[in-house]
Amino acid sequence: MQEPITGEQLIGFSSSARGSDTFRTHNPKTGAPTPWSFREATREEAELAMALASKAHEAYQEVPGRRRAAFLRAIAGALEADAEILVPIYMEESGLPEGRARGELGRTVGQLRAFADLAAEGSWVEARIDTALPDRQPVARPDIRKYQVPLGPVVVFGASNFPFAFSTAGGDTASALAAGCPVVVKGHPLHAGTGEAVARRVGQAARETGMPEGVFSHLQGSGKDLGAWLVQHPLSRAVGFTGSREGGLALSRMGQERAEPIPVFAEMGSINPVVVLPSATDPGLGWAAAYAQSVTLGTGQFCTNPGLILGIVGEGWQQFTRSLAEAIARVPQGCMLQDSMAGRYRSMRSDFLAQRGVQELVPTSPGEGALVGATVAAVSGKDFIANPGLQREVFGPFTLTVSCSGPAELERAVRSLEGQLTASLLGEEAELQRFGTLLGLLRDRVGRLLLNGVPTGVEVCPSMQHGGPFPATTDARFTSVGTDAIRRWTRPLALQNAPASLLPPELRDDNPLGIWRLVNGTFTNQQGGT
Repeated sequence: MQEPITGEQLIGFSSSARGSDTFRTHNPKTGAPTPWSFREATREEAELAMALASKAHEAYQEVPGRRRAAFLRAIAGALEADAEILVPIYMEESGLPEGRARGELGRTVGQLRAFADLAAEGSWVEARIDTALPDRQPVARPDIRKYQVPLGPVVVFGASNFPFAFSTAGGDTASALAAGCPVVVKGHPLHAGTGEAVARRVGQAARETGMPEGVFSHLQGSGKDLGAWLVQHPLSRAVGFTGSREGGLALSRMGQERAEPIPVFAEMGSINPVVVLPSATDPGLGWAAAYAQSVTLGTGQFCTNPGLILGIVGEGWQQFTRSLAEAIARVPQGCMLQDSMAGRYRSMRSDFLAQRGVQELVPTSPGEGALVGATVAAVSGKDFIANPGLQREVFGPFTLTVSCSGPAELERAVRSLEGQLTASLLGEEAELQRFGTLLGLLRDRVGRLLLNGVPTGVEVCPSMQHGGPFPATTDARFTSVGTDAIRRWTRPLALQNAPASLLPPELRDDNPLGIWRLVNGTFTNQQGGT
């Protein structure tokens, strides 16, 4: 069955086609336009979506966790059932292979179900209860109870490099809906057809599970105006974004410059440094091959792509970098998401190779159109430390190796690094202990520190941290992957001396939900009086 892509806005339970301006998506492999045309959302349509979301929030925040869970599971089921429809659209607009499309769809479905389980179980609200102590001297203690409540309408920006997992029904949307927040998605213009097809299934699930109209809307736009309208709208309460540093900072400024500032949780990329200690250069360990695969995975279009690899000069390091470069040179050219992205990759590649002391280890073709070749460049530790511009992210299959003269220079190079999503440290356990200072330096600069691993491949689980110190993200305290992502969309509310009849189920003495709570200093999920 062929999906009827209309190019309209999906606002609440209705479609809208008020705009006259249109845009197209393209197949990056062929350069040909896809069969669909999409209308640019008007300001009036953005206003309508936000108004519906705000009204929906009044009802949706009271929807019990088990019903939110049913909604999320219905979305997951619809996406899974229609995989044969969705995957071809994804492939047509992204140029990515079928295996990647199906794998990403599986991750998206898994995320939705993980947040459904979280919402249904309910302990994520972090209920805290301190019962009254009227006889305490010298001052009586009132009854105080606290839990997390949803912020309100959330604006989610679709990501270019993850049409399923970080876009319309991706992690930001799933976590916000689980928290009790309505979502207005600004679809990414590179995969507008994929976005519409997914959005229709979210809307269908909302209707089928009895959610309030406006709990989800999907708007399309190829320029910057739509995003600005949504972030600056007085009814929006938070923003989720994955993309460039330029885009993330612009949205963050908009959020802070409003009459009522709101948080913008922007994941803005990273070079994900890798430190290769001498023992890890042993060819038998296979790290060069593993990192050749990691650098080129998905044509380097992952936010955890290892774009910087540091080591200490020596025979082992020379062999490691040579093996890495030779392995990467054998990887066929890959297709990026758009000609303009490939052009920027080639431009930045040329700029890096023109910097003082930088050379390409194995000559490779930069490619044409959306096809690009992978690159391994090299520079000394001294020249790297002297040139902060070498810390820029080259979005694509590119990595820079840094040859440090010794442990002291390696430490100085690591000290010079900006905040990152990840860092990796490779070496034997005893060696890792000897380089303990490096471990501490890396820990202070990242959200996820890998010991003897590769950063690509982000597990969706409670312990995952996908965030990091600025400029990797706008707020290192939060993650955009894993169930803790729900914390971005809530705020704590304390109720003092509230009558039992007015308490929400999460804070009642008899604990009708059976959730884990901190009651008078003790964690318990027992039902019954406190």
